[in-house]
Amino acid sequence: MDPVPPNRRDFLSGKALQQQLAEAGGILADSLEDAEQLNKPPECGPTVRLGKQAMACDFDVILNPGPATRLDAAGMALDLIDELEDQLSVYRTESEVSRLNTQAAEEWVEVEPRLFELLMLARQMSEATAGGFDITTGPLIALWRRCKSEYRLPTTDEILDSQQRSGISRVQFDPERRAIRFPTAGMEFNLGSIGKGYALDRAAELMVEQGVAEFLLHGGKSSLLARGPHDRYLGWPIGISNPLFPDKTLATILLVNAGLSTSGSNIQYFRLEGKRYGHILDPRTGWPADGLASVTVLAPTATIAEALSTAFFVIGVENARAYCHNHPEIKALLIPAPQPGQRLRIVNCGLPANELFLGEDVSHLDFTS
Repeated sequence: MDPVPPNRRDFLSGKALQQQLAEAGGILADSLEDAEQLNKPPECGPTVRLGKQAMACDFDVILNPGPATRLDAAGMALDLIDELEDQLSVYRTESEVSRLNTQAAEEWVEVEPRLFELLMLARQMSEATAGGFDITTGPLIALWRRCKSEYRLPTTDEILDSQQRSGISRVQFDPERRAIRFPTAGMEFNLGSIGKGYALDRAAELMVEQGVAEFLLHGGKSSLLARGPHDRYLGWPIGISNPLFPDKTLATILLVNAGLSTSGSNIQYFRLEGKRYGHILDPRTGWPADGLASVTVLAPTATIAEALSTAFFVIGVENARAYCHNHPEIKALLIPAPQPGQRLRIVNCGLPANELFLGEDVSHLDFTS
């Protein structure tokens, strides 16, 4: 209803001014309430969850409430992840990757088409990140694991020896035969930095083929893939932990039809003589990367997100920002490792304000876009 215009008596008595102030106050209150809702982090609504253990972690299919027939598709997706573990795991001697690792230094080994595509993608990601991502660092990983158990650092000679048996740029690929050969004995593929994302992408393909368009998949909670809306949101709210205080939420990301992966060294590390060494190794130096505390990457697929979260952790803030600038489909949240006395800083690479919400307990952080 339109307001009644004030008459001359109302104006002289001040009633018109009171009415205008009341109306303005109501508009301001409504605006403040709308702004508060806009800035409020999205929250997860009711869901249906199916899960199982695979690849040494928990995998979950999370659905919006709806017809029970979708549970069949979720079960099929989880079964597919089991099948992919049988193919990809280096801890299963009969897996295709284990067979490849055993034979490829002696002869060309033909590879299943989808696996060959994955290995080719891994090589492309290594090239695109100037060697920051590499799935042939198995000898380096084994060296650091052994040194950790012996409570010592590796020697320069040990690192050089391991690097001579690493480097995906040296691996030979034959696209016509879909075959692979290693240049030297002792080289191997380890898909631990890309395999979960690949499994999520394959599971999502199956879900969509079965007619399910709205879901969230996660592997180990560090690799995720979202499709469709959730509750009243366009996507699915994902909490990002504070790397210094993992029980606190650093931020909430609204994941809209994308893959997401987080990498950090706040859990897997060891200390020696007062210095902390993380588990994410820089293939170029053979030593643990230490410039960042946490990296979260959003990409069109979970496979690419997982590969880049590892690569960005290795190549550092400026190189990661440059990569995102040159690839607008990639977004990232980078947390540089703080020096003593410094505050934690967030570097936002491309995430829009309507998809990124800082937690209340970290509102004091420096925010750089």
